[in-house]
Amino acid sequence: MDGGQRRRGGGGGSHQLEVEDKQTWRRILSLLGNEPGSGIRGEIASQGSNSARPSPPPAFIIRPDNRWYAVWTHFILLWAIYSSFFTPLEFGFFRGLPENLFLLDIAGQIAFLIDIVVRFFVAYRDLHSYRLVFNHYLIALRYLRSRFLVDLLGCLPWDAIYKACGRKEAARYMLWIRLSRVCRVTEFFETLEKDIRINYLFTRIVKLLVVELYCTHTAACIFYYLATTLPPSEEGYTWIGSLQMGDYHYSHFREIDLWKRYITSLYFAIVTMATVGYGEIHAVNVREMIFVMIYVSFDMILGAYLLGNMTALIVKGSKTEKFRDKMTELIKYMNRNNLEKGISNDIKGHLRLQYNRSYTEAAVLQDIPISIRAKISQKLYEPFIKEVPLFRGCSLEFIKQIAIKVHEEFFLPGEVIIEQGHVVDQLYVVCHGELVMEEGRGRDNDETEESPMCLQTFSSFGEVSFFCNTPQPYTVRVRELCRVLRLDKQSFTEMLEIYFSDGRIILNNLVEGKDSNLRNELLQSDVTLYIEKSELVLATRLNCATYDGDIYRLKRFIGAGADPNRTDYDGRSPLHIAASKGFEDITLLLIDHGVNVNISDKFGNTPLLEAVKNGHDEVASLLVRAGATMAIDDSGGFLCMAVARRDMGLLKRALANGINPSAKNFDCRTPLHIAASEGSYPIACLLLEAGASVFSKDRWGNTPLDDARVGGNKNLIKLLEVARTTQMSEFSESPQRVEAASEMRRRKCTVFPFHPWDPIEKRNGVVLWVPQTMEELVKVAMEQLKSSSNCILSEDGGKIVDASMINDGQKLFLVSES
Repeated sequence: MDGGQRRRGGGGGSHQLEVEDKQTWRRILSLLGNEPGSGIRGEIASQGSNSARPSPPPAFIIRPDNRWYAVWTHFILLWAIYSSFFTPLEFGFFRGLPENLFLLDIAGQIAFLIDIVVRFFVAYRDLHSYRLVFNHYLIALRYLRSRFLVDLLGCLPWDAIYKACGRKEAARYMLWIRLSRVCRVTEFFETLEKDIRINYLFTRIVKLLVVELYCTHTAACIFYYLATTLPPSEEGYTWIGSLQMGDYHYSHFREIDLWKRYITSLYFAIVTMATVGYGEIHAVNVREMIFVMIYVSFDMILGAYLLGNMTALIVKGSKTEKFRDKMTELIKYMNRNNLEKGISNDIKGHLRLQYNRSYTEAAVLQDIPISIRAKISQKLYEPFIKEVPLFRGCSLEFIKQIAIKVHEEFFLPGEVIIEQGHVVDQLYVVCHGELVMEEGRGRDNDETEESPMCLQTFSSFGEVSFFCNTPQPYTVRVRELCRVLRLDKQSFTEMLEIYFSDGRIILNNLVEGKDSNLRNELLQSDVTLYIEKSELVLATRLNCATYDGDIYRLKRFIGAGADPNRTDYDGRSPLHIAASKGFEDITLLLIDHGVNVNISDKFGNTPLLEAVKNGHDEVASLLVRAGATMAIDDSGGFLCMAVARRDMGLLKRALANGINPSAKNFDCRTPLHIAASEGSYPIACLLLEAGASVFSKDRWGNTPLDDARVGGNKNLIKLLEVARTTQMSEFSESPQRVEAASEMRRRKCTVFPFHPWDPIEKRNGVVLWVPQTMEELVKVAMEQLKSSSNCILSEDGGKIVDASMINDGQKLFLVSES
């Protein structure tokens, strides 16, 4: 996470740190788990509001940054240093050590036993999420799996065990288990190297000297052990027993002072490591020769290590040295520009965080092919993005693209990620940690503060400002060390060019549950406009593919997320085009995708009307079976125009698909009026066969028979007179009632087997002719839909009690009356 590339929506330096720089640095070290003891409890409070304080640990759990635990870790460090040097001494000089040293060693083992117990109650920082774990079971399981067995074996009284098992030398070899405590010393030096207050060159030199001293100290103890484990009669055939320094002989070396024996052994170890001085000191027996060969081979590696580290100190090529140099330059920059302490501490903390979490950086993966980097990102981030409510319902391909584009970032407790009132172009997803959203924070102490809202894993924030380009309504502050994923707006917009349908899903998820003002802002945002523009362009492409009859291209567009119900600028859907062109396969494909078969364009044309107009009977049949009706705004004008043009084919198809033959135009004239006035006998026959009424009157009070008499076509007049007699005899009513009954003929309705407020697209209905009574309609609907319901409702949810209330093409709903 390069500081230069970090793009943050809020001012991270809005909060003030009142602690001294020294205390702040210790706080950062303890947060990162690199300083064995640093107390930060209580210091976080000075960084901001009370809501940013870390949660107190559960009962009987010790935080790693606890003040008393820090004192304890330093106390154990002293014992670790002592034990690391005393263990080789105890192993080699066991037969000549003073008793008080053994008493001191026993006190150290008791301290380490207490430390084992304490470690079962110390929280630890998870390596993946970087969050503190306070669960007793997980803490104990982690320690049992790691160092517990080694620590326990190191605390056993191996000297007593050695004496109890008959002084067998193999038992004393277990003393070397205690050398695992050297790890504590190594961790201490690593912390010193990262502390910019201490000279790095001095720290490294001291560390290298300690390494060399410890290796020679251990070798000296082993050299003495090789001499003392032989029988007394053979001790003269050892390196120290045969040693002569001037006129002095070491033949009775056990009687010499302990300090002198140790110095002699240390001298032999050093000159052996340096491969100089062989004349007065040399290996005598086979055991010593074998050990010297092993030791000299090890010394070659040790020498290379020491020389390599000294060279690295000179050329300054180590990772730690680069970090220290960068930190030094940043401090100079901040001092030169008089930056406030809060911002300075934020910069230091993030640089420290960058150093310790460098394995998450993209720079680590620079040399890896982009395809493999994409797989790594998907593996790491896809599980988190899938669970974010904002992306619920999005396609898997879109989720994978987001996982590739996001950047991982870490924030320290108390830090502000986004400030209220700032416009941000970043969308954040929480992987681990805890944040708070604060609104309406007052500047004065007497102002009330609203309770903050917590954000945890799988939460997202910054989305409102991200989509609407409006000021951020909340301040987002870190409560616990937080790992977040950041997505910039440019990358998101680039993804929308391909996955704009997923963008629509995201907007729907975002507006869900929002107030009307915020919903309007979201619907008017530039992202929404971009999505709508893309949808309109693709809708035009769908219509073009349909016009060309290219079903394969149409399938690809729909598979890419195109909505087949989307219309172009004239309100025409792909189904309109397919019906007008007579493409049966495309019509069937669109019906299978659940398109609206009764959609109207700007001119009032439906797909069924387009099929009828263009004479595509097979397409019309498919649409009728799918529930399409001849619902035309001006069906009377349409039929009158067809009659005026003497288009018998169009008229037949329209009547066959259920259009009312007695529909009236703006002058209340029916198609039969036009046929009678035009003297068109065949069309009049066709209309009468379809049930057209001869009693219909136009706005001047004329019937079709009156218009026929004016025209003087005797055959037509006779036809209409016979039809009038027939219609009168069928109904045995007055001409007005006969006309009303005729108006009811040949009406269609679509009955659905569910409630009107349920989505119609989920289930299919059935198209039925409207009978004379509601009982007949209910009976037929129950048979066709195989339902036991017995109540007919309108689209408004009202119960229909009379069949005359049903309009042509109306949608009805068969439900249970209960």
